[in-house]
Amino acid sequence: MAPRTASRPVGTVTRGTTNPNRLRRMDRWIAAVHGAALRRSEHPVAVDLGYGASPWTAVELLLRLRTVAPRARVVGIEIDPARVAAAKPYEREGLSFRHGGFEVPLTGGPALIRAANVLRQYDEEQVAAVWERLRARLAPGGLLVEGTCDEIGRRHVWVALGPEGPRTVTFATRLGSLEQPSDLAERLPKALIHRNIPGEPVHAFLRDFDRAWAAAAPYASYGARQRWIRAVRDLTADWPVVDGTSRWRQGEVTVRWEALAPKVR
Repeated sequence: MAPRTASRPVGTVTRGTTNPNRLRRMDRWIAAVHGAALRRSEHPVAVDLGYGASPWTAVELLLRLRTVAPRARVVGIEIDPARVAAAKPYEREGLSFRHGGFEVPLTGGPALIRAANVLRQYDEEQVAAVWERLRARLAPGGLLVEGTCDEIGRRHVWVALGPEGPRTVTFATRLGSLEQPSDLAERLPKALIHRNIPGEPVHAFLRDFDRAWAAAAPYASYGARQRWIRAVRDLTADWPVVDGTSRWRQGEVTVRWEALAPKVR
């Protein structure tokens, strides 16, 4: 896709922290739930927005998407021109890098925008406007995935949004490093991290998850995976979990956004 008319990029420069395989949990979820849509897309372009000081996440995204959508292309977009220049030597067929921000300087809408660890530095009050701007750039049937993870990708929480608005929240973790599900609270995306307080839905969800985890302790003798599966299965009695065992086995659980959305202040 050719760039749109040049203008000042929208947004601010992030810290740029990145590591190889940092976003593998998010990537494999995207491949699983959005791979079919990418295969059907006439222009299966994915944007790695704010990829950071090194281009590893964009390189890896292309490799992982092509396992499910062989025609997929990835455009890494960064607001820092020096980071774009440093990434240019890594361009190859299907992978390019471009200077820009939340305006997403492409002609036509991408089928996927992934924004990981980008909104962490913004105020909560700014999130809705950024989401709206990015959703407006999606192609019909496109997906925006926005979330936060730790430095080596052990714990990750993200929101999936369509052109119409937020759909789901996914919690993903390396089960061997997990003491209790509420450990994931520190990786809640900006829209939710300040809402992990009594009276807010996300706080109630993590409280119930911890209780289900504790009740599933006998399954720990079969491994952390079996304990997680049992705990999530118990959660489904009270929370709208939208995925199934195949995803739970990966250390994931996905819940409808409406159930966790912040209360209006």
